[in-house]
Amino acid sequence: MAKYKHTQIGYLMLVITLAVLALFVWVHITVAVEPPSIDSGSNFLVTAVMALILLIIGSFVTLATSIDEKFLQIKFGYGIFAKKFPLNQIASVQSVKNHWYYGWGVKVWFWPYMWVYGVSGFDAVEIILRNGKIYRIGTDAPNELEAAIKQAINI
Repeated sequence: MAKYKHTQIGYLMLVITLAVLALFVWVHITVAVEPPSIDSGSNFLVTAVMALILLIIGSFVTLATSIDEKFLQIKFGYGIFAKKFPLNQIASVQSVKNHWYYGWGVKVWFWPYMWVYGVSGFDAVEIILRNGKIYRIGTDAPNELEAAIKQAINI
């Protein structure tokens, strides 16, 4: 049973995903109307690449964060990219603001060395594990997530 559950929607990524989908549909319709200039195997490959691109972009439309008895878990979209943090390994937690250049998605920064996860906005919660690794989890409800993590790890 989850103690905390929240899903943030990245509306810009949703718009980008829909725009790319519209572009791919337009390309597909245009290619279907034109006389065949490439063989059907190449057409299938192009369609498969388009579907893969949509699958990857679409996976960054939402970021779900949940806390249960043992783990803090984050999951992008339909779960291709996910990460679990054992609650007993979290040493500290605090709300932070990400710099604009941290971007969205999954990123590793080398100065300071940390992993950044996000789909929209600049608000995040930074957790530092007992081994010193730093993670920033983007959220549109940083105070609630910080309080839920602190409650779960008994700080």
